Amino acid sequence: MRQLTPELHATFKTAAKRFSPTLAREISAIGPIGYQRRTSTDLGVHLARIVVGQQLSTLAARSIWARVETAGSAKGRVLDFCTEQNHETLRACGLSNNKVKALIGLRAAEADGALDERKLKRLNPFERSQALTALWGIGAWTADMVSMFYFHEPDIWPLGDLSVRKTFERFVATQERYDLEAAANLFAPYRSFLAIYMWRIANNGPDE
Repeated sequence: MRQLTPELHATFKTAAKRFSPTLAREISAIGPIGYQRRTSTDLGVHLARIVVGQQLSTLAARSIWARVETAGSAKGRVLDFCTEQNHETLRACGLSNNKVKALIGLRAAEADGALDERKLKRLNPFERSQALTALWGIGAWTADMVSMFYFHEPDIWPLGDLSVRKTFERFVATQERYDLEAAANLFAPYRSFLAIYMWRIANNGPDE
C-alpha cells in the first residue's frame, strides 16, 4: 500500500482525537499522505543509501551520498565501487569507517544472495528485519526504513527513529490513558503512515 485513501485519512483524524485534538488538526492540515516513488529499483543501492544516511540530517545524507555516487560513477553502480580497495576514497566522501565497512559488507552480502529482493519481499516485516540485521552494520532502524520505503509496508512503527519518537511523545505526553505504544496502536495496521506524519510535522524525515 503506497497511499492513504481519503477514508483512511478520516480514520486517522478520528483516532488522533482520542488522545490529542492537536495531532488531529495537524493530520487534517497535512492531508492524505503516502510513499514517494522510489528513486531506485536496485535494493542493494537503496540499502546503501540508507546506510549512508544513518544518524544524519536529510541535507547531510544527500550531500554525502552525492559524493559517493560521483566516486563510484566509473563503475556504473555505486555498490560495485564499495570494495576494500576503495576504502579511503569512500572515507574521503565523508563516511565513517563503520559505514564504509557496512557498505563493503553489503556488496559481499549481495554477491552471496542475501539481498535477493524476491526472497525478502516474501518475508513478513519481522522475518525481513531478522534477515537484514544479521548483516554487519545493519540495525533495526535501517531494516525498518527498507521495509517502509522500498517494500512499502503499511504497518511499520519505527520507534528507534528519534524524530518519530520525540514528535509522537509531544502529543501523548499529557495523556494518562494512553502510553506511546497504546496510542500508536490506534493507527494499526497503518502505522507506517503515522511515522510519515511525525516526520512531516517535525520537518525532519529520512532521505528516501
